[in-house]
Amino acid sequence: MKRVLIITYYWPPSGGSGVQRWVKFARYLPELGWQPVIYTPENPELTSVDTSLEDEIPSEVEVIRRKIFEPYSIMRRLTGKTDARANDPNAVVTPINAQKKGKMQNLMLWIRGNCFIPDPRCFWILPSAHFLKKYLKEHPVDVIVSTGPPHSMHLIARKLSLDTGIPWIADFRDPWTKMFYFKHLKLTALSSSIHKRLEKSVLDAAKVIVAVSPLVRQDFMEMTHTPVELITNGYDESDFDQAIEELNVSEAGYGASNDQTFSLVHTGLFAADGNPEVLWKVLGKIAAENEDFRNRLRIRLVGKTDALILDSIHSAGLGASLENLGYVNHSDAVKEQCKAGVLILPLRKEPEYHATVPGKVFEYIASRRPVLGIGDTTGAMAGILAEAQAGKTFGWDDEAGMENEIRRLWQLFLNGKLVDRDDDMDKYSRKRLTRDMAELFDRVLQEKI
Repeated sequence: MKRVLIITYYWPPSGGSGVQRWVKFARYLPELGWQPVIYTPENPELTSVDTSLEDEIPSEVEVIRRKIFEPYSIMRRLTGKTDARANDPNAVVTPINAQKKGKMQNLMLWIRGNCFIPDPRCFWILPSAHFLKKYLKEHPVDVIVSTGPPHSMHLIARKLSLDTGIPWIADFRDPWTKMFYFKHLKLTALSSSIHKRLEKSVLDAAKVIVAVSPLVRQDFMEMTHTPVELITNGYDESDFDQAIEELNVSEAGYGASNDQTFSLVHTGLFAADGNPEVLWKVLGKIAAENEDFRNRLRIRLVGKTDALILDSIHSAGLGASLENLGYVNHSDAVKEQCKAGVLILPLRKEPEYHATVPGKVFEYIASRRPVLGIGDTTGAMAGILAEAQAGKTFGWDDEAGMENEIRRLWQLFLNGKLVDRDDDMDKYSRKRLTRDMAELFDRVLQEKI
């Protein structure tokens, strides 16, 4: 069996979408003749915990854990702060683009942006490269993969590849300098130029770049002559098969058609900069004029939700309809998607998000429930929803469009026609995407790319 070294910061028991991408690849790669060797921190910062993901890792996967030094813990001790996320799975940290920050928050942000480049995991780069170089002499691999952010993982792989000659693939789950939060890091001109130089060095040194969004791929293609491949995130059929079985419903009949409530569901992190205030206004307006709608409406939030969003829902007169479930493991989140009447998918209110495709969009599509997207109507997410005929995307301020869509979906619900779609989702399945990744490994190994 061929071996691939995967350098990743996020690995179970850490939860979230950043973990699932390579957990799913690792799950199916052994079936395709590739043994994953995972290199990951022994003591990472856990923004969320999902131990259920550990059950998906096959016995063939080798996991190497090494201690990492991160300055955040020292900074918090010096300031007398603790990381609320460590003790409260539902804690939501103030977003980096929040309009109002205290002096200490601004200072910490300046230090993070200018002293720890490319990110606070930078102190792990050289120790990891030295350790892995020794490890590979006795335990060789055929291909190296780094996945980021954090982009320090790419710098480990770059040095390792240069020192050993092993071909290296850089997998970007998000952009680097074109990510929405980059402009909020309070970077000096020097720090910004260092970021861009490091980004260019990674793009040029890797054998192949992998992007998860068509528009991000296009951005990278304009920045380097290195081949850039598109391998999106996706959904795992087994997750949905299990959810349907546990919900004890038929595949053709699961969802809101079996419920007396009209449920709007959001799963995953719901940050303040993604607060769809116009949607709450529309729902509040319809609820005020229609008693049946008001009595049946449920707004189910599954995951970490910022307090500002909860306040907005209450302010719209929708408090009685709100069901805040908090953080749940991935399998329970999939079941909530399958039970939904409508899935809501607001993007963050940042122009850079036009190129971003949230990982959850593929699971939303796989749930075969109608999706109401909110964000850039010409962006990558809107294009994927339209191509899959999974839903519609509305601009942040398109009150009339959202109201018409909610009324349309409500009427379909009343008529028992809020039905599941019967479209072909195979190209977004985790098994299919893993085949694409394994074929990329083979092409790199055979120097056909």
